Amino acid sequence: MDALETAVVIVGGGVAGRAAGLFTARNGLETIVLDDGSSLLRRNAHLENYPGLPGGINARVLLERMTEQAVDAGCQFETATVETLERTADGFLATTAADDRYQAETAILATKNEVGYLDSMPDVEIVDRGKSYVATDNRGRTALDGLYAAGRLAGKPHQTIVAAGHGSEVAITLLEDRAEPFYHDWVAPAGYFTGRGRDVPPGCEEIDEPERLDREREGRKRRERLLDAHSSPPPEQHPSVDQ
Repeated sequence: MDALETAVVIVGGGVAGRAAGLFTARNGLETIVLDDGSSLLRRNAHLENYPGLPGGINARVLLERMTEQAVDAGCQFETATVETLERTADGFLATTAADDRYQAETAILATKNEVGYLDSMPDVEIVDRGKSYVATDNRGRTALDGLYAAGRLAGKPHQTIVAAGHGSEVAITLLEDRAEPFYHDWVAPAGYFTGRGRDVPPGCEEIDEPERLDREREGRKRRERLLDAHSSPPPEQHPSVDQ
């Protein structure tokens, strides 16, 4: 079977993987997230320390909304368990349990503490601290060019907001390493740059007041869906607990 080619493959669809996919896709890189559905956040009874959400939020709903936001940016999600990740002449080849293959120029690992699929890449340093982590520099780069690790797998604290922030940072690091024309992901009011005789930087845009109001109305509609009682699935239990 021929491999599906993409610019970025993200192994793991938890908070870090979803956040990374949002940033790479929003910057125009074809991005595929391979998610086996085992994000630890699915076990959270009620997430109460995520900034901007007073009173907390159903953690499964947050994952759904993060997916929706990344898809809006152009990110593709596939339900898949990656069994092997290999270095190739053109980047990295991910092979799933269903024998689907994804050839990517760059890869981001975001699988919490799962590292078995990296056995074919001995240059990737695995750190054992009771659980397994991937050694990275302070921006999420591994020992292999083009391969990154984000969130808990990179040794970051076990907190949702930290994982989301680190996934975003690692994605920006990837963009910088590829010399993509990235400035910052910022929508500015009309004239913010051009009114000062500047070109609008890469990654930015200027919008006028009617467009701003349209986007705000659309954003409000989507946020109201967070309150929908029908979108509040219960948490998953730890697999060691008798059901």
